[in-house]
Amino acid sequence: MSAQPRPIRVVLSIAGSDSGGGAGIQADLKAFAKAGVHGTTAITALTAQNTVGVTGVHPVPPAFVIEQIRAVAEDLGIDAVKIGMLGDAPVIEAVANALDELPPGTPVVVDPVMVAESGARLLPPDAERALIDLILPRATVVTPNVPEARALTRSDDDATPEQLARAVRQLGPRIAVVTGGHREEVTDLLFDGTDLVELPGERHPDGAAHGSGCTHSSTLAARLALGDDPIDAARAAKAAASDAVRDGLREVGAGAGPVDVLGLRGVTAALP
Repeated sequence: MSAQPRPIRVVLSIAGSDSGGGAGIQADLKAFAKAGVHGTTAITALTAQNTVGVTGVHPVPPAFVIEQIRAVAEDLGIDAVKIGMLGDAPVIEAVANALDELPPGTPVVVDPVMVAESGARLLPPDAERALIDLILPRATVVTPNVPEARALTRSDDDATPEQLARAVRQLGPRIAVVTGGHREEVTDLLFDGTDLVELPGERHPDGAAHGSGCTHSSTLAARLALGDDPIDAARAAKAAASDAVRDGLREVGAGAGPVDVLGLRGVTAALP
């Protein structure tokens, strides 16, 4: 928590923008609103993106990423941080320096955006190293899926989710949560250095999942800002992401539809 909690908690997302509105900054702001906190942003990259794919990426200069973070911190204050897509090593270094300027104890939730659904690596090797060396040791919670946990820990396919959770935690975060979206039983595994906690969930094969990881990590950060302990925050994040996939907007776009954390389908159903 920050040194001076406010009646309205403020959470900062440091991530990329998704022009299709399904993931990234746009998903984070929806999840923050649903959780009852005020969302702020430091955009690391602009993407030309829709439900079918990404056609272009325009990185934001590192100095301007820091300027956005400082602008929010100096006026609104920051009760928690969610970190998503960072892009390259210079931006990662800049974000690490900016995190050190925040009040000690400010919760930081890291969603390590490293591996595409196709299996392609999204970060160059120097950026992966910088993420591991500079960001994970500053994290309160890191939330990789199974492929991302393998990439972070350089583990082979035989490593179990339990082993991955322990290995990720050894990289420096206070808590590791290996999410269950790529597991048959959809169970998240939380390891805090002592206890390994299973967070079960339900698979929704007919839902829409684009932005589910962003929704999960953003909700977790929001719940930490509101004062939840990490296990309760992780449970709330699991439930929010699961419901958002279940209610996902399958009819939006020609590709993978976005999650619906705000219940838009219910709103449109009530229209005359």
